[in-house]
Amino acid sequence: MVLGRGSVWRRWEPHIHAPGTALNNQFGGEAAWDDYIAAIEDSDPKIEAIGITDYYLLDTYEKFLTYKSDGRLKNVGLIFPNIELRLATGTARSRAVNFHLLIDPTSPDHVAQAQRFLSNLKFRYKGEKYGCNREDLMSLGRAHSTADSDAEALRIGVNQFKVEFDQFSEEWGASEWIRRNALIAVATNQGDGTSGLQSDSSLEALRRKIETEAHIMFASSPKDRAYWLGKSDRVSPQQIIETYGALKPCIHGSDAHSLERVGKPDKGRYTWVKGDLSFESLRQTCMEPELRARIGADAPSGPIASQVIESLAVHGATWFPDEKIPINAGLVGIIGARGSGKTALADMIAAGAQALSGHVNERSFIQRAQEFITDEVASVAWGDGDTSSKELKHIGKDGSSELPKVQYLSQQFVENLCSASGATDELVAEIKRVIFGSHAPETRQGAIDFDELLDLRTAQSRQIRSAHEGDIKDIVREIAFERDKVDGRKKLISKIEELRKQISSDEKSKAGLISKDNELVAQSFESVTEEIESKRQSIAQLDRQKHALKLLQSDVSHHRDSIAPAYVRRLSKERHDAAISEDDWTKFVTEFVGDVDALLAAKLEAVTTNIAVLTGKAGSTVTAETPHDQVSETSVLPDDTPLSEVPLRVLEQEQGRLEKLIGANKQKRKQLATLTENIATKNSALNRLQSQLSDADSAPKRIENLLDARGKSYASIFDGILSEEAALRSLYEPLDARLKAADGAVAKLSVSIRRHVDVEAWAQAGEELLDLRKGENLRGRGALLAAAQKHLLPAWQAGDGKSVALAMQAFRDEHDSDLVKSSPYKKESQLDRYRVWATDVSRWMYGTEHISVSYSLTFENTEIERLSPGTRGIVLLLLYLAIDQDDERPLIIDQPEENLDPKSIFDELVQQFRIAKQRRQIIIVTHNANLIVNTDVDQVIVANSGPHNQGELPKLTYHSGSLESADIRSQVCAILEGGEQAFRQRALRLRLQMPTTF
Repeated sequence: MVLGRGSVWRRWEPHIHAPGTALNNQFGGEAAWDDYIAAIEDSDPKIEAIGITDYYLLDTYEKFLTYKSDGRLKNVGLIFPNIELRLATGTARSRAVNFHLLIDPTSPDHVAQAQRFLSNLKFRYKGEKYGCNREDLMSLGRAHSTADSDAEALRIGVNQFKVEFDQFSEEWGASEWIRRNALIAVATNQGDGTSGLQSDSSLEALRRKIETEAHIMFASSPKDRAYWLGKSDRVSPQQIIETYGALKPCIHGSDAHSLERVGKPDKGRYTWVKGDLSFESLRQTCMEPELRARIGADAPSGPIASQVIESLAVHGATWFPDEKIPINAGLVGIIGARGSGKTALADMIAAGAQALSGHVNERSFIQRAQEFITDEVASVAWGDGDTSSKELKHIGKDGSSELPKVQYLSQQFVENLCSASGATDELVAEIKRVIFGSHAPETRQGAIDFDELLDLRTAQSRQIRSAHEGDIKDIVREIAFERDKVDGRKKLISKIEELRKQISSDEKSKAGLISKDNELVAQSFESVTEEIESKRQSIAQLDRQKHALKLLQSDVSHHRDSIAPAYVRRLSKERHDAAISEDDWTKFVTEFVGDVDALLAAKLEAVTTNIAVLTGKAGSTVTAETPHDQVSETSVLPDDTPLSEVPLRVLEQEQGRLEKLIGANKQKRKQLATLTENIATKNSALNRLQSQLSDADSAPKRIENLLDARGKSYASIFDGILSEEAALRSLYEPLDARLKAADGAVAKLSVSIRRHVDVEAWAQAGEELLDLRKGENLRGRGALLAAAQKHLLPAWQAGDGKSVALAMQAFRDEHDSDLVKSSPYKKESQLDRYRVWATDVSRWMYGTEHISVSYSLTFENTEIERLSPGTRGIVLLLLYLAIDQDDERPLIIDQPEENLDPKSIFDELVQQFRIAKQRRQIIIVTHNANLIVNTDVDQVIVANSGPHNQGELPKLTYHSGSLESADIRSQVCAILEGGEQAFRQRALRLRLQMPTTF
């Protein structure tokens, strides 16, 4: 069982000459080879793959291999020949254009096969044809010039031999072996590369032909790399593909011809190739030119070490491998037949990363294997040297509060989130988490999650809306109260007229009781009686004032003792983030502006004094000269004192004296007193009714003001809604900017901030209040809805406060009379019910419960709640792969394709996996070949399960490696449906022939 880590970044030196190179050999001295080998061994960064380069020959390559076989070059795991050829066409600098054959060294006879191919290349000179082999090259050298030795003849022959590119192309096409075992690389520089042909327009077709045939570009500048990847300002990827057949990887070597340049390319532009140490990795760079090849001083960094799982071990398990399973830092694909242990491996990784407890269900491995679990411990080693572990028997049972170190999307979790019939709360919660994470910590206002941040951002706008909704309810009540006054005006007038009649009748009756002899006394009696009634009313009013003042004193005490402290306590809780100290909060206790205690005490004292003054004390009415049974002829009233200044008790005495003087008998006196008091009481009532009538007469003006206030509050509600929408937009702004800058499937996602108007609910609530058999324009079900859709819906959906207020006014102008006609109650005979109904109608009409602001993520303009399970699955994976760029934890996904069709995977998700794996570690369990092959997965882990014996778990085994491995490729083809086709189509797109063995 081989457990390889898969494709990792390694330094390659694909273009380096060695001592004895056929041209420009600057390696001198007897120790040239030893010094050369030592320089490679001491290279920093270390060279792990090397392409030994020579012109037309493989001699130095074979010599280099002897050092490897002798135990040298321990860091170098791959050595391959780089055969440099020179075209018959020269550059603007009069130098031949160079191109290279990079030979796969896997085949034992690769040297002989390469030499056989080269021998078929011919050069004509002086009527002779020379082949590209050692003997013919020496013959060419001697034919061209006098040579002192074979070595000199070879050097001259090599220098003179040029290749016609058309001939090379013909031979390339004729050799199955060379196409399967070699790659063409061409230099693109000005000196001896294809760029040197640009100055001659007649060579444009040749230059393009050479560059089209090439699989690899020897180019080192960022500008060149951007061009061949279609990412420069000049061309797009599609233009490169249309012009040159494919995007091209750029690699670079030191091209060393001397010891001092060995492994030291200009500007520290080292070549980094992602793969294992096989020639197949170089072929993979042709398929993945951007992901697999880089040039720079350092290897691409990838995810941060602390967020990378290095390996997994399960201690104490007889059913799991004893050794550690290495995990690649990029994209890891776990494959295998059903029941082979794929999910078990994903569960163990999640367990060791303390992320499995929330995913235990009937389909999870840990649940199904529960009866066989004893003391096993899953342990994960991290890239920074840290470890994390978990006892399997406690998973899902201990209520662990540990923070998950990975994001685990178990199969059940994905299905629940994608289910069309299931709740979407979990999906919405995940979207909220991602949105919250997209905000920089310093902009989160100390909130711990999305909902808290949402409350903080929308608190003011929602408070405004709530306040004005409350205002409208209060105003509706006030309007109803004022309209009651208007409706009661006729009754008031009727009561006033009736009282006036009664007063007139009482006055006539009273006049009939008084004889002409007693008219003067009667007049005095009437004056005194009227003043008594006035005094009593004044005392009663003062007594009510006294009672109100005492209640006000109680209100002040209650405010100080209860209301003010409670208000501060509520403020301190709701505005805890204001960071006000406990001592400073005492300054927020609301207090009265002035000394209300002294004010109330003074008022009470004054009222009490006034009552005492108005009441007074009775004086003596009997003198020594007045017999007991006679009525005194002398008034008890003080001389020259107005009645208004005489106390009540004295007036009552005077009233009694005059009563006796007037009446001839006791009965008449009583009748006279009663009539006098009735007249005074009715006059007082008449005054109150006239005051109420005056109040009713001014009610329409107040109603007008209240209606205006209601309209303003209604408009303000929508201004509050606009403010809430703006707050939500700011909340989604980081995510929205990220989506707008994206392309591909991510560009189909957008942020939706919508004002949701349930006009049907509003109309239905109104219909419940109306008699739909009445009226004209609002008769029957649906008429009210149509009217609302015409007048109100557009403003409700998108308008501001002013436009909504105008729309409501237009609605009322057209339909108020219909609403009145549709009342279930008659105003004339069912006034009380009509009043309640009118209040309910007003409250309904200006209610805004049917209007809310919704926020959501949409895919192709459809909100996630309305998407099909498959499309919801796409959104879910896009969420984690492309949108959630702030969560750096490893991502484990168990069989994401279960809810997706193959076309969606290829069209929407493959590219996102390719991008996401560069910034976070991703582990997927899958049966889908596209998710392995076309994502260019970095490591494949193949799961296998032994026999399932009674009473024990089957033995699980795993082996792993990269797509460069023929064994791994064969496993992918055998296990995954369409695996071989995926490989072949991928190679076909890039004009590469795959090895015969998958």
